Amino acid sequence: MTLVVLGGASLAHAQAQPAATQPSAAPSLPNISDITGAIDKATGAGKTSAGGDWSAPVKMAVVFAVLALLPSLLVMMTSFTRIIIVLGFVRRALTTQSIPPTVALVGLALFLTLFTMSPTFSKINQQALQPYLKNSMSFDAACTGGNEVLKEFMLKQTRRSDLAMFVDLAGLGTKPETIAQVPSYVAIPAFAVSEFRTAFEMGCLLFIPFLLVDLVISAILLSAGMMMLPPSLISLPFKIILFVLVDGWTLLSKTLVVSFN
Repeated sequence: MTLVVLGGASLAHAQAQPAATQPSAAPSLPNISDITGAIDKATGAGKTSAGGDWSAPVKMAVVFAVLALLPSLLVMMTSFTRIIIVLGFVRRALTTQSIPPTVALVGLALFLTLFTMSPTFSKINQQALQPYLKNSMSFDAACTGGNEVLKEFMLKQTRRSDLAMFVDLAGLGTKPETIAQVPSYVAIPAFAVSEFRTAFEMGCLLFIPFLLVDLVISAILLSAGMMMLPPSLISLPFKIILFVLVDGWTLLSKTLVVSFN
């Protein structure tokens, strides 16, 4: 009887053992389309401008293109042009040759540009850059928003006559009534021409006091019979003293900043 019970238990154990040690089914391999979709989702390569945001390679190309054009954009789309031209006129009127040096004038013009453009840059940061960094705005929408803010600054400083001339040259069918309707290829050259004219007007006004000093010194030397002595050599210290006494650099910086308001 005991042998029968032990034999039945052994048989039951032998039948249950394979079921416990039976290996589980092999895991199924992921589909190649799922892997590709995950990669596209992570890198943004699956999106295009028609379907939403720009693809990552296009974004990199745009960023590098902007970096390459940054010097031209700084000169032609900001207040840098007017400031550097006026500073050049001042150095020419003082007849101090290379004093202040060109590096110093460019540095002063650059920081005055940052100062005058700070409201515009802050607006671009709030309306375009920060929403894009927070993923609440697409890349093309951020570029469009920043361009509109910069265009608003340019058109505010552009003469109506210059803008009308480039609108006619561009052959636009209808006259733009809002900032958004003015193309960038029309706003940029109109702004540049207006800045050149404004800068030359300011430079001519700055030349007049120094020219009067030169005329007075020339008349004194001529009446004294010193015709061989260059008048600019004698008038140079007087012009420097006059410029320093009236606090010329402070007045010049203030005038340049206020001219953009």
